[in-house]
Formats: sequence, C-alpha cells, structure tokens
Amino acid sequence: MPSIAVKICGLSTEPTLDAALDAGADLVGFVHFAKSPRHVSLERAGVLSRRAQGRAQRVVLLVDPNDALVTAAVVAIGLDMIQLHGQESPERVAEIRRLSGLPVMKAIGVATSADLAQVRAYAAFADRILLDAKPPKDAALPGGNGQSFDWGLITPGTLPDGWMLSGGLTPDTVADALMRTGATAVDVSSGVEVRPGQKDPAAIAAFIEAVRSR
Repeated sequence: MPSIAVKICGLSTEPTLDAALDAGADLVGFVHFAKSPRHVSLERAGVLSRRAQGRAQRVVLLVDPNDALVTAAVVAIGLDMIQLHGQESPERVAEIRRLSGLPVMKAIGVATSADLAQVRAYAAFADRILLDAKPPKDAALPGGNGQSFDWGLITPGTLPDGWMLSGGLTPDTVADALMRTGATAVDVSSGVEVRPGQKDPAAIAAFIEAVRSR
C-alpha cells in the first residue's frame, strides 16, 4: 500500500509544530491570511519554517496574493511550496509559480461534480491539486471551516497524481476518507484543533497515527 503524505496546516506555535514534526508530518503549513484565526505574520512563519527545515516540506497558504506579497513570503519564510487558496485563475497560478520559483499547490473548493471539472485546467499549471469543501456563501474563510464534501463525487484514478484531500477530516474519519477516495495525500487543520486556531498536539499525533495504521 502506498505511503500517504500528511500535511498539518495552520500551525502557529513551536509546541504544535514540534508535535507535527515528531509524529512524522510530511508537510507543515503556515497561514498568512488576516481573516483566519490561524494567521501568522511572515516573520513568525519564517521562525517556524526554520525550525522545520529538513524535517518536513514547508508550505505557506496565501489567498489571492499580489506579486509583492508572493515575493515577500519567499524572502521572509524559506519555503518549499506555496499553497493558493483563493480565486486565482490557472493563468495566475502559472504566474505565481514563475515569480516565486517554487512549486505551487492550488486548492479547489468542491460541492458538486461541476466543481471537479476545474481540476484539469489547474493541473496544467499547479504542481499539486488540493480538493477542499467549498465554503458556505457567507463564510469569511476560503477553507478551514471544518466541513467535508461528498467523497462519492471522486472517481479514483481520474485525478492528477499526488492530489490532496482536505475538508473536515479528523482522526476518526481520515481512514474512511482514504479508503473511499483513494487519496494518497491528506491535509488537516480544524480537525486537530480544540478551538479555531488552537491546535491540539494529541489530536495531531492521533491523526497521523490514523493515517499510518490504516
């Protein structure tokens, strides 16, 4: 059975970052989006990123960033990948990839099968596709809302290699999600928190263990 890549997103403190690293997270994510309870400054993300260097891939989550922010993030943080979680077009994904010189992950919100039709256009430019639950229309956040989408919409084998599943995953549901979707990578944020923005080290460890022991 192939190894499943695990990303713990929205990390903001040394103890929770260490919990993710010690449990064997493959990717760690830092959110730079002021509306999010998981928001960290570029400087803070840089401190955490240096702590994780050589132990996991380091990802910054940005939402519809302009060129100046992309450049500032690259300089300040020390990154392995940029995650785009806004309304960026496929062409904008390509521009950010060129500007940053880094691999780019593009999040796509899913509510219906029509949303999955976007995947092919983005996959031509993004290094990785992340499927997340489409946020409610009145939601302030483009992701991290603790909601899942209908996994039955996914037909195994029809998505680009390395696609990542997100949206409402928890230590109790991730094994079932993997079995039903055939995903080889998963991302969690709110599903390992005691409250929005506050990660639970024990839940992080339990999530990764649930993936590894499936």
